[in-house]
Amino acid sequence: MNYPVWDVPILGNGLVIALIAVFHIMIAHFAVGGGLYLAMAESRALRTGRREWLEFLPAHSKFFLILTGVFGTVSGVGIWFSIGLAAPEATSSLIHNFVFGWAIEWVFFLVELTAAAVYYYTWGRIPEKLHLKVGWFYAIASLATLVIINGILTFMLTPGQTWLSVAGTGSEPDVFFAAFFNPTYWPGLFLRFLSCISLAGVWALLTGSLIDGRQRPELKTDVIRWSAKWLVPGFFLLPFCMVWYLWKVPTAQVELAQLGVSTIGAGMFTQVTRTVLISIMASGTILAVVYLAAYRNPVDFRIGFALGVLLLAVAATGTSEQARELLRKPYVIVDYLYSNSVRKIPVHRGELVVSEVEQFNKDGYLTHSIWAKAADARTVQPVPSDADEKPVTVPSDLDVTRGKLMFRGQCMSCHTVDGYRSIRRLLAGRNEKSIHNILGMLHENKEDSPYHAYMPPLVGTESEISALATYLNGLVVKPIE
Repeated sequence: MNYPVWDVPILGNGLVIALIAVFHIMIAHFAVGGGLYLAMAESRALRTGRREWLEFLPAHSKFFLILTGVFGTVSGVGIWFSIGLAAPEATSSLIHNFVFGWAIEWVFFLVELTAAAVYYYTWGRIPEKLHLKVGWFYAIASLATLVIINGILTFMLTPGQTWLSVAGTGSEPDVFFAAFFNPTYWPGLFLRFLSCISLAGVWALLTGSLIDGRQRPELKTDVIRWSAKWLVPGFFLLPFCMVWYLWKVPTAQVELAQLGVSTIGAGMFTQVTRTVLISIMASGTILAVVYLAAYRNPVDFRIGFALGVLLLAVAATGTSEQARELLRKPYVIVDYLYSNSVRKIPVHRGELVVSEVEQFNKDGYLTHSIWAKAADARTVQPVPSDADEKPVTVPSDLDVTRGKLMFRGQCMSCHTVDGYRSIRRLLAGRNEKSIHNILGMLHENKEDSPYHAYMPPLVGTESEISALATYLNGLVVKPIE
């Protein structure tokens, strides 16, 4: 509500975040698991006398440094820019509640980057035992970043009753650790750690596939098979951790997943089911390809096979993250902040306790929107009550403008006009009365509404909702810019 809406045509701001986040997670998880891989591989080489590994590991650590230090850092900054534009209220809430957590994570991140650079550039330049200590130092620092960031990420799904009981009062810092070690913290940490270990193996298979199997068959066999084993813990332990994770998820969010399963193909939130199915199928395919093409035939394991495994890992990771994000619907922070940036919990403003839903319904949504006021002062003026009783046959420019501002403020966080989750496609074939009835259900937000589980309440006065219906009807009947 404090910033202009970020309008991303076709893709939508949510999909932009998802695309950057999946790319970043593939690298960030590798940064954690890959650090352990390098340290353990070097330790194994020194302990067992496999000196040929010391020819492979410098090349792998260079690839590791470039991928994590450059692309991981840039994509991390991209996430901050995108979430700040797409969900400023949620970003502000996370920063205010976890500012010291973020600061600690950034310190470990700087230590991690420095250690990674030192580790690569000191191959053969310092004693081997000291070099190995640098590798373990990096591994511990990168693991620390996961331990910290996991608390903030899991908080968004399960903030916990302790934090929710003081949310909006200004006393949130007093329950920092209750929010950080929230109900899904530990299962979420184990899930991400297993993902890190698996991705360390996937990326190592990529660099290992470049070893010339004809000239160095023993080295390639050892590297490929040892890297393939890094995927085993994830495949066997992930299902148990997932059950543990879902056990800690709020009942309403679990029912949302069940809704997707029970209505698959019927148009009722089936997206969460499809993402889970893709994740499972991609994971199973990875297991088959790695065993048959890598473990059984390591010398013939080429770059094409490795890239195929990597793409499957992207699909499995991306869909798993999307399913986790979808479980938060209709919230950004469950039971606190809706996806349209309207707070569910009453907020303390001075001596007043204000319910944003009730306030927007009473005073109007646009009257409290800074960016809407700047757009057109006329649009935020409350419409007289008797104006709603007058039949309107032709929508005025003011109606369309008010409706568009309502759409931008409350719908565009999840929908686009013609692209991802296209509102024009979803409303195709409906007339203005039908659209108004849907908006009425969203406005009332009753528990028996078919939209209650995954759509936030539509706030605003009757005249604003009517203006939104007029604008949406114009999108269906003819394009309105």
